[in-house]
Amino acid sequence: MPEYPPQPWNLAGNAYLSVWSVPRSGLPRVPATVRPLTIGGNAVVFTAWIDYQPPGQLAYHELLSTVAVRNGPRATGSITEIWVDSEISLAGGRELWAIPKDLATLEFAYGRGFTASASAGDDWIATAAFSPRPGPPVRLPANFAIAQSADGRPLVSDVRSKGKPHAAAASWNINPGGPLGYLAGRRPLLSAHLGDFRIRFGA
Repeated sequence: MPEYPPQPWNLAGNAYLSVWSVPRSGLPRVPATVRPLTIGGNAVVFTAWIDYQPPGQLAYHELLSTVAVRNGPRATGSITEIWVDSEISLAGGRELWAIPKDLATLEFAYGRGFTASASAGDDWIATAAFSPRPGPPVRLPANFAIAQSADGRPLVSDVRSKGKPHAAAASWNINPGGPLGYLAGRRPLLSAHLGDFRIRFGA
């Protein structure tokens, strides 16, 4: 198994996020140790393409989907699908935080905006294009938690971040027969670019 850094991981880079409303009945299977947060019968889902770069400890690409879950007043999500192109990140995420990482081919491109694609094996997962809007030039803090299931028990991990938030327009194309198929045909409620972030993940 690849060697990975001990927690916490201190990472840096850029993230491109979208927020979705999905009927509770249409969600993927979430860990039995958590309860999705619902509003009018709909759950809140966050998806993100993340480009981890120096000066962070690791450099790799990631695509994830996270369901907002109940955890008192604290913002908390449970990761249901996640792909990386780093075996080190895969091993560490599974062993340290019970995050169900899988390997995929992730291609990111920057120009007037940001485009990305993800595929695993011979099948595609999703593509997306983001056009960020101007935003504040300062990093703003955000603290939240990730709740996973480890041996049938909840495992809650702290996440502290700072980044430069920018609203963005986003266009997604999702394989309806793929693992993110529950989002296919839907439009995100909002999208954003978190630029030049710093994240401290774990204890």
